[in-house]
Amino acid sequence: MPASMKGPAIFLAQFAGDAAPFNSLPSIAKWAADLGYRGVQIPTWDGRLFDLDKAASSKAYCDEVKGICADAGVEVTELSSHLQGQLVAVHPAYDSAFDAFAPESVHGNPKARQEWAVDQVTKAAKASRNMGLDVSVGFTGALAFPYLYPWPQRPAGLIEEAFAELAKRWKPILDIYEDNGVDYAYEIHPGEDVFDGATFELFLDALGGHKRCMINYDPSHFVLQQLDYLAFIDIYHERISAFHVKDAEFNPTGRQGVYSGYAGWMERAGRFRSLGDGQVDFPGIFSKLAQYGYTSWAVLEWECAIKSSEQGAAEGAPFIAAHIIEVTDVAFDDFAGGKTDKAALRKMMGI
Repeated sequence: MPASMKGPAIFLAQFAGDAAPFNSLPSIAKWAADLGYRGVQIPTWDGRLFDLDKAASSKAYCDEVKGICADAGVEVTELSSHLQGQLVAVHPAYDSAFDAFAPESVHGNPKARQEWAVDQVTKAAKASRNMGLDVSVGFTGALAFPYLYPWPQRPAGLIEEAFAELAKRWKPILDIYEDNGVDYAYEIHPGEDVFDGATFELFLDALGGHKRCMINYDPSHFVLQQLDYLAFIDIYHERISAFHVKDAEFNPTGRQGVYSGYAGWMERAGRFRSLGDGQVDFPGIFSKLAQYGYTSWAVLEWECAIKSSEQGAAEGAPFIAAHIIEVTDVAFDDFAGGKTDKAALRKMMGI
């Protein structure tokens, strides 16, 4: 039988905390398994769950991590370096806000912070290989995003220069991912310079089509932009190597639309929701991904303005399991077929 998508899995970043069972890998892995998850995506910046420095240099440590997860009943799907990837490129407008993603020793020092981030994302490549993983996930960072709306008018060449610089920073990193046989799947996400298909193409072109530049597909961000997320799969399926299963809704009013009037998450026209509570066409998405042969993981990323994380996690595993398609290896009308007879075929066409 053809390979099918794997899952359900869960991204641990939104659940990790200082209280049990969320404060250690053994306990959070067991919590996930008890809810019905088969895989966990691990945030590499959270020392309560994972030691990235050790993982990059010690296969024995990585075997220990895999063993802890296996004992709990799950496996590691991918390593996430979202927060570190964000810091590979930071526009000065966001300097203070993004300092929180880095150690205090580099706060207020953008150059040192970027060097730390590059080192971290590079280590994630080596750690992924030591873990036996073929895909890692994260962000691109942003240099052009403050200029998203073309007013004031952008100077000619600004966007091209931004993407040239972004690619210049990422190309050596992606070369290390290539050396380690690991894809880097960028989450297409507002706040990053790569936030839709058009900007992904700009980035990919600036990288010379680098084979390790891949996509972490998350439809929720496309709902909030009013982008056709099913057509996106048709266009970019060859570059999709990771999948965040996250719901969202877009309810424009007479007062706000896509930009949502600076409102908080509860009052925004576009909001992230727990699985099944939003507007995402998940049967369509799972069908498209199955059609194009996606066989990696379906990973819940829980974010919701209304529902608790505990309820969202509990509901997420059966939701994903119910949507995963067991890909068929036979055509539904094979029963009516027959053996090929060339003479009969020619006779049918009158030749």
